[in-house]
Amino acid sequence: MNSKLQLKPSIYGTGLIALDLVVSAQPNQPIQSWAGGTCGNVLTILSYLGWNAYPIARLNGETASIRVKDDMTRWGVKLDFAEQPPTASTPIIVQKNSQDKSGNPIHKFSWHCPNCGAWLPNYKAVTSASAKELVTHLKNPNVFFFDRVSPAALIIAKKCKEMGALIFFEPSGKCDPKKLEQALELADIVKYSHERIDSLESQLTGDCKVSLEIKTLGSKGLSFRSHLFGKKKCKWFDLEAPIVDSVKDTCGCGDWTTAGIISKICDQRGVDSLHGRTFEQIIEAMNYGQALAAWNCGFEGARGGMYSVNRAKFNSDIKKILHDKSHTPSKLTKSAALDKPPSSVCPSCCP
Repeated sequence: MNSKLQLKPSIYGTGLIALDLVVSAQPNQPIQSWAGGTCGNVLTILSYLGWNAYPIARLNGETASIRVKDDMTRWGVKLDFAEQPPTASTPIIVQKNSQDKSGNPIHKFSWHCPNCGAWLPNYKAVTSASAKELVTHLKNPNVFFFDRVSPAALIIAKKCKEMGALIFFEPSGKCDPKKLEQALELADIVKYSHERIDSLESQLTGDCKVSLEIKTLGSKGLSFRSHLFGKKKCKWFDLEAPIVDSVKDTCGCGDWTTAGIISKICDQRGVDSLHGRTFEQIIEAMNYGQALAAWNCGFEGARGGMYSVNRAKFNSDIKKILHDKSHTPSKLTKSAALDKPPSSVCPSCCP
C-alpha cells in the first residue's frame, strides 16, 4: 500500500447513497446532479477533507449509479465496496428549491420523476450475506458510519468495533426498536436532529448511553453531552451556530456538520482518538462542524460549494467563519457539477 495513503485515516460507511437532482430556485439554472444521501455526502465530504472514504452500497450499472460513481470518483472516494451483490437501482431524490412568501429559501424533496411522474428508485440496504463476506476484506477501519439500521449495517459495525474503529451512528428516522437498541449499543457517537428524531431522543433520555451524543437544533446550533469527562460534565452543553447572512439553501448542512466533527475528533487511532480528546477539543470539533454547515448555506444543493469554489477559497472561508462566528456568502460562480435532465436517469423514462 502507498505510504501516503497510510497517513490518511479511513472511514467505511453504509446507508443512504443516492443521486441528487437539484432544481434551482433560479429559473434559468440547469438541473444539477451529483452523489448525495446522508452517507454519500458524509463520505464524499470526508474524502474532500483528506480521508480515505469507502462507501458500502449496491450500485449497479444503470445511468444513475454510473453518475454517482463518477461523481464520487471525482472527489477521490474509494469504490472498492460500492457494488455489493445483488446490485440494485440507485435511489434518486429530487430537491426542488424555491422561496416562501417572505423571500426566504425553502426546499422540498420528491421521489417522483419530474418528467414522467413515475416513482423513482428507493433505498435498498446491503444484504446480510454480502456483509458477512465483505467484513473479511476490511483493512484498518478507523471509523464506521451508518445512517440506516439494517442487519448488514449491524454486522459491519460489530466487526469494525472489534477492529478498534469508532462507530458513528446517525439515525434517519423511526426503525425497529430492537435493531435501534443494538445500534445504540455499538455506537460511540450518536448524532440526530431534534426535528426528525423525537422518538430516538426518548430512548436516550436519562443517563448518557453513548460516549458522545449530539443533537442538532438547526439555526440555533447544537447540544451535546458525554460521559467521557465525569458525571459533572455528563449534561447537555449548548453551542450557538455561526450567523449566516443571505442563506441560499440549508440542505446538507447536517452532513457537513457530521463530516467536520469526524475529521476533528477521529484519526488513525479509531475509537481511542475519541477517548483521548479533551473537553475543549470536543468543543473545537463541534465548532468546526458548524462552520462547515454555515459555509454550505451559501450554495444550492447538499454539496454545491464543492463545485463552485476552489480548495484555497474553501479553507479561507472556513478560517474566517471560525474567527468571526458569522458568514456572508460570496458571489457564486457557475457550478461544474454534472448537468443532465432528469429523464436521462429515471428508469421509467429511459429503461
